[in-house]
Amino acid sequence: MDFLPTFLDALGLTSSWTYLGLFLGASLLMMWRLEAMLDHGLEGTALGTLVMPYCSGLGNLFFVYIMVAHRGPAREVLINCLVNNVTNLTLLLGLPALFWGLAVVRGAPAARGRGGKAARDIAPRVNRLSLLLTFAAVLFFTGAVWVLADDGRLDRRDGLILIGLFLFWQCFQMFDVLKHNVRQRTSFRLLFYFDLLVVLACAYGLYVSIDWLVAWLSHQHGAFVNANHLGWLSGWLMVLPNALLALYWGWKRRPDIVYSSQVGDGHICIPLCLGLCACFLPVPVPGFFQTGLLLLLGATMLHAFFLFAFGGLPRWAGWIFTAAYAWFLYAGLLA
Repeated sequence: MDFLPTFLDALGLTSSWTYLGLFLGASLLMMWRLEAMLDHGLEGTALGTLVMPYCSGLGNLFFVYIMVAHRGPAREVLINCLVNNVTNLTLLLGLPALFWGLAVVRGAPAARGRGGKAARDIAPRVNRLSLLLTFAAVLFFTGAVWVLADDGRLDRRDGLILIGLFLFWQCFQMFDVLKHNVRQRTSFRLLFYFDLLVVLACAYGLYVSIDWLVAWLSHQHGAFVNANHLGWLSGWLMVLPNALLALYWGWKRRPDIVYSSQVGDGHICIPLCLGLCACFLPVPVPGFFQTGLLLLLGATMLHAFFLFAFGGLPRWAGWIFTAAYAWFLYAGLLA
């Protein structure tokens, strides 16, 4: 497992920029091969719901493993998860909406006349229903964390409940994708499994880079870049692949993947990452915990409203979510 760090050390490439470049390079390669999976048996919403979340959320899972293995502060894991999810649902959906708009269904849902465009264009409408269901899961997961953390922390029992909720959701999504493949008479092609191996190789690069960067951040003593802000700094680091996915698929005019990748990635943090960490370490809640959860719940309901009423996120609505993220930064760092 140490051959890549040893190789980089032998070349004298031991700076933080080297490992940041490795992190971004592995993420970009992973994104490239994920796009190829669209041609190898996965439709857009399934790619965003089942595959991309694990890939873009690998950094958060590795962060949990590193914190548990080194008995690090579990509070930073919760901060990392809050930063990740709030950034996904506000900034990383607001910016693509500002640039390109995120119209999953063209036109308002009121146009349902017989023979109308909405009646003919079935796939976008199905994608919208899938996304609405995914947002409903976000509400349940966030609400469950709020209730379980009512005593000021998450313990092992709470962690097992959160992991169980996540596994039930993933089973539901997997069977939904399999039903789609049966109906469309599609199957996973051989190249799908090759791409999967490439993604696993990228995962190793991500682990090496995150392990080094977390250790480096833990020993910094700057005004802000220090161990006391490990949750915030790691959260922003882990969200970089999500930002690349959101901007890339927004530019490619695939709002269904932009939506499902960001929302699905949030499921990796809440509840999976929190559940895994709580199984090994008690997780105390930070001071802005309720503020973050309220913002998550509000953003989720607002996204669901825009999807139902407008078929997606209009450009002007992107300002709302961008401003909400600015308020989150103020509440978490300055208030």
